[in-house]
Amino acid sequence: MISTRGRYALRLMTELAGQEPEIYTPLKDISKRQQISEKYMEIIIKELVKNKLIQGLRGKGGGYRLTRSPSDYSVGEILEAVGEQLAPVACLLPEAESCDREDACPTIRMWKEFNQMSHDFFYGISLNELTQKTVSR
Repeated sequence: MISTRGRYALRLMTELAGQEPEIYTPLKDISKRQQISEKYMEIIIKELVKNKLIQGLRGKGGGYRLTRSPSDYSVGEILEAVGEQLAPVACLLPEAESCDREDACPTIRMWKEFNQMSHDFFYGISLNELTQKTVSR
């Protein structure tokens, strides 16, 4: 399940995607338009800046903007940047230790296939597509 943090990160990124690329948008403006508290947005923004998905500028005329074109971001990249785990089961997480039962597990093939489908789905949708009226899949 995608958490509130992941959903809000997508909202924040679509907000920035709708702005002029060279203009920095103040956090208070994003927060107000998206109806999300500034405090919560700061947590999300910190992760997005750390992962170089957005950049910030302090002072007068400051705020945040995308580091590249909206079409160059994937939903999966954004979600993972804020700590979302897209794997359906713990044994498929990137940091998971190898499982002693993998060879005998009757469901691992299904989980791996589902994991690949969800990865392909989220990584196949661009931020630019989210800003459109419909996402066709």
